[in-house]
Amino acid sequence: MTAQKFFPELRVRAIILLPLVTAILGGPALCAADVDSAQLDAAISAEQPKVIAWRRDLHEHPELGNRETRTAKIVAAHLVHLGLAVQTQVAHTGVVALLRGGLPGPTVAVRADMDALPVTEKTDVPFRSQVTTSYHGETVGVMHACGHDSHTAMLMGLAEELSAVRATLPGNVLFIFQPAEEGPPEGEEGGARLMLKEGIFDKYQPQVVFGLHVWSTLHVGEIGLRAGPEMAAADSFRVLVKGRQSHGSRPWGAIDPIVTAAAIVTALQTVVSRNLDITANPAVLSVGAIKGGVRANIIPAQVEMLGTIRTFTDAQHALVLDAMQRIITNTAAANGATAEFAVTEHYPVTSNDAALTRRILPSLQQVVGAGNIKTMDLITGAEDFSYYAQKVPGVFFFVGITPPEQNAEAAPSNHSDYFYLDERGITVGMRAMAKVVVDYLQSEEHRS
Repeated sequence: MTAQKFFPELRVRAIILLPLVTAILGGPALCAADVDSAQLDAAISAEQPKVIAWRRDLHEHPELGNRETRTAKIVAAHLVHLGLAVQTQVAHTGVVALLRGGLPGPTVAVRADMDALPVTEKTDVPFRSQVTTSYHGETVGVMHACGHDSHTAMLMGLAEELSAVRATLPGNVLFIFQPAEEGPPEGEEGGARLMLKEGIFDKYQPQVVFGLHVWSTLHVGEIGLRAGPEMAAADSFRVLVKGRQSHGSRPWGAIDPIVTAAAIVTALQTVVSRNLDITANPAVLSVGAIKGGVRANIIPAQVEMLGTIRTFTDAQHALVLDAMQRIITNTAAANGATAEFAVTEHYPVTSNDAALTRRILPSLQQVVGAGNIKTMDLITGAEDFSYYAQKVPGVFFFVGITPPEQNAEAAPSNHSDYFYLDERGITVGMRAMAKVVVDYLQSEEHRS
């Protein structure tokens, strides 16, 4: 509430009498009234049919990373309608918008990802995806199997609700609608790293960044997070085993890359089990694809293997790469073959700023109750939100979307073709993020 509203006759002398007015009001004299949390919650609840309609539309029309053109158009049109300063085609298909509050204050960034996955949907919802595409040379379905459709819809709704109270917001909100969180197409850049490379944080200068993710192992009404390392660093790797081709009836004329690749896969299982101390932090090494040969009676010249590594510390990461290089090179040599090993993509550890996590915890508790805040175990999944949190303090939290009557541990996981989202979790997610953002902007340290 401004001093002038209480003392309109003192406009000319407001600066002189500022200390007196501050004492009378019991707080900073030039702050507007706080955003009414109850009214904001009511507005969010009233908006849910619209948000759910957005989510279902996006779910029915999923798009892979760097190809989210339809999604980006819907998002941008909505943000322009709200009167925000909108920037499009960031990192190919990303959309960024700045909401300027009516009072001075910090800038808070909030991120939602927009991309889907190359997964053929098997749920029976009426808005099930029927979309197919070509991925790595194969025809596959496309599905929002990780809930990014709901993230996008929630942030669209949050932009609308915060725009309605912008006059009382002490600061700014940067809305980031990000493409390619699941990774860009081969040979392209994308995701958070490219958005930062193209300068969105340099341009808008946020002080903090927040993100959320719907999570199948949490029930509706539960929120999960942890301070410090939360999600693993992730590396994608490629191994190319080169041998010598021969007829399958004459294996002695070949240097068999299939046998060599099999030996490498088996030997790689000792990297974690026999090289790492996992009493403090887990680690994962998985080979997910093996490609070689075209006929039953031809031993091929080479085999390609693709896989992933998950670690939580730099030392652990270095040890894994060193052990892999040694095992791959020497196993290939023992079979008379050669092998090339390369890391093709890397995501850093997603780590929540400890002080910021403590700071927003009361806000989350007010939304779901202290008993419904769950301390997450370390998650070996990865997130490119980690790049934002390397630039400014950040917190990434999880919102439950499994019905309370179901066993969340047995629910189809994120990335499953049966992934199911109880839409009641969308309301919880919106309320939680709205509370976190508004409380941060209205905190006492920003009022002077």
